Amino acid sequence: MLGSMMLGMIELAACPPAWAQSPTLQALLRSGQTALEADDYARAAASFERARQIAPDNLQANRGLVLSYLQLGRLREASQFGEESVARWPRDAQLQHWLGLAYFKAGQTAAALAALQRSEALEGTRFDIHFDLALVLLQQNQSGGAAKELEKAVKLQPSQALAHVLLGRAYQNTNRTLQAVQQFQTALRADPDTPLGHYHLAFAYASLGRNPEAITEYKKELGRTPDNPQVLYQLGHCLLETGRLEEAIGYLKKATELEPSSSGSAYDLGKALFLAGDAEAAVVALQRSIALKPADPSPHYQLARTLEKMGKSDQARQEWQRFADLKKAQPEVGGMATGRSQ
Repeated sequence: MLGSMMLGMIELAACPPAWAQSPTLQALLRSGQTALEADDYARAAASFERARQIAPDNLQANRGLVLSYLQLGRLREASQFGEESVARWPRDAQLQHWLGLAYFKAGQTAAALAALQRSEALEGTRFDIHFDLALVLLQQNQSGGAAKELEKAVKLQPSQALAHVLLGRAYQNTNRTLQAVQQFQTALRADPDTPLGHYHLAFAYASLGRNPEAITEYKKELGRTPDNPQVLYQLGHCLLETGRLEEAIGYLKKATELEPSSSGSAYDLGKALFLAGDAEAAVVALQRSIALKPADPSPHYQLARTLEKMGKSDQARQEWQRFADLKKAQPEVGGMATGRSQ
């Protein structure tokens, strides 16, 4: 949910003198505003609908109605009334913002991006506008643009932990991992209970090869979410990388139980079991990884090694050949084949 949406509440709009003299209109506007502040969006929508019937050109009524529909998930109506309101008040940053969010929630990312950029151009000192624009950019894999918006956002509200987490992710996605680490650390200082804060910090440490620090952070995250298969998998992976095989196997087994569809967990489990000397169990895990992701050459490599160790030379040769064929078929990116190292 877009938690920043309510950071800019509806300011009282100036009304024509005739409207200002309507006690019913003013009562409805106050009722709608009070309902918004209480998160009672159905009551807010009802109040603003009645207010808009009395005064169709009242800015506050139109703002309130668009926001209420947006919060209720009535996206078609939020978009419809948002478009009508923006046509009437094209320089209103809040209306542009909420219309952009309605488009975003409806999956219309190009339209959302355009509306949020118009909102930002009209009022560039609002945290929530920069934050929500960054969310759209992140969804479109435009991490560089998202980072610029989040840099603006955290300058405006330095204590917003989630903004620091997202900025860290944007930095991570653009190969600025040291800066990402700083952002994740800042987020955790601002709010030690930041969801997945320790996970993201651990992932950044691991990508820098700082596995002991990554393990510490993954274990902290596991204390908060003990049944998160991704945390279990990444923790098991780091332990495997550092040679702590028994610990790795325990976490990887639990990861595969919680998420049987994860080829990565099955692969790492098979590799750890092979290195620990349990070849038969390794074969089962590696075959499972192959079944889940047939185009990945890596499980064939590990399976070939395991079968050789078991003295099954013919089967091992077949796996070596499959590995070679799949490796050759992988596309090259920047002169290097894709895929994990063995």
